[in-house]
Parts: sequence; structure tokens; C-alpha cells
Amino acid sequence: MNILAYADDIVLLAPTRRAMQALLVILEKHSNILNMSCNVNKTVCMVFQPKRRSQIVSESFPQLTLCSFAPSIKYLGHIILSNIMDNDDIQREVRNLFLRTNMLLRRFIKCSRKVKLALSRSYCVCLYDACLWSNYTDGCLSKLKLCYHKCIKMFFGFKRSDSLSQILVELGLPSFNTLLHNSHIIFRVLGANVLIYWSHVFVIQLCF
Repeated sequence: MNILAYADDIVLLAPTRRAMQALLVILEKHSNILNMSCNVNKTVCMVFQPKRRSQIVSESFPQLTLCSFAPSIKYLGHIILSNIMDNDDIQREVRNLFLRTNMLLRRFIKCSRKVKLALSRSYCVCLYDACLWSNYTDGCLSKLKLCYHKCIKMFFGFKRSDSLSQILVELGLPSFNTLLHNSHIIFRVLGANVLIYWSHVFVIQLCF
């Protein structure tokens, strides 16, 4: 499997630099036939080095056509780092959760609890791509957990000192741990937990 495509976002995967360059040549050839062109300003390449130092071929590689190397890429809203850490993506979710909650507060603060619950389940309870998090620090995940709890109290007008467990039972909302658990279960049921390992993996995100 060396191509992931969703609408106009395409990711190419290759085990070596030479293989990646060969894919780019094929891509450029067929893009010209289809009268399409890549946005070189948004097209980047990232290298996943092997975990064992003895298997690392090189720390740097010559530039490829159509793109430049980058330490991270953002594909379908998910931030992917070359070291396979998910901290940056979790921090993105913290920022987005605060942003969505503040937006709801400004526009729907005077609505009934029933309306607020519907909005909360739609915009705050759904943690996008949480099922993909597997390599992160406990401190980073704790920040997201605290953010989730704080946003619930803010949106529904509870005090900071109020019991969180009682609030969740009263509102019928899931706890943060339940959200993570459910997201992983749904992910496995859909059959998407496929892991592929290469000694060196070159990944390119192409933007048209």
C-alpha cells in the first residue's frame, strides 16, 4: 500500500528515497496528462527513521522533486510527527475544544439545557481522531482531560468547585476516559487498526 487518497489530499508512501522519487515521476507524468498540477508550497515530505540506531541509513537525504522535507504534516486534520508522537495533535484538540466551547457560549448561553446538551454532544463530546493517539505523555493527555472538564462546567454554568461526577450524571454526558475508550472500540470494530512497519518510510503529502 503506497497511496492514500481522500478528495484532493493524497499521501504517497515508500520504503526508500529512490522509490519515492519513482512515484513522484509517475505522478508528474499522469498529472500532466490530466492537466493538473501539484501545489509545491503545500507539498512536503517526511522521513520516519527506524527505532534502532543501527538501522538508520542517513540522518539527511537529498531533496526530492515537487517537495521539501518537513518535521511534521497535517493530513485530514491530524498532525503527524516524524517521531510518531501524538502530543502536538492532542494540543491541537485542546485549542479546538476551548475554541468551540467559547463559540457556543457566545451564541447559545441563554438556550435551555436540552439545547445545550444537543450542542455539546455535537461539538464538544466528539474528540476527532482520538482513536489514533497511541504515543503521548501523560501530562499532555491530562491537559486535554482538564480542558474537557472545564468546558463542560463553563458551558452549563457550573462552578469550578462543583463535583464533576455529579455534573456528568446529572447531564448524562460521558467522562473523558469513557470518550477515549469508546473511540478506540469503534475504531477496532471498523477494522481500521492496521499497523505497517518499514525500516525507512518516506511519506509525502501532496496538495493539488
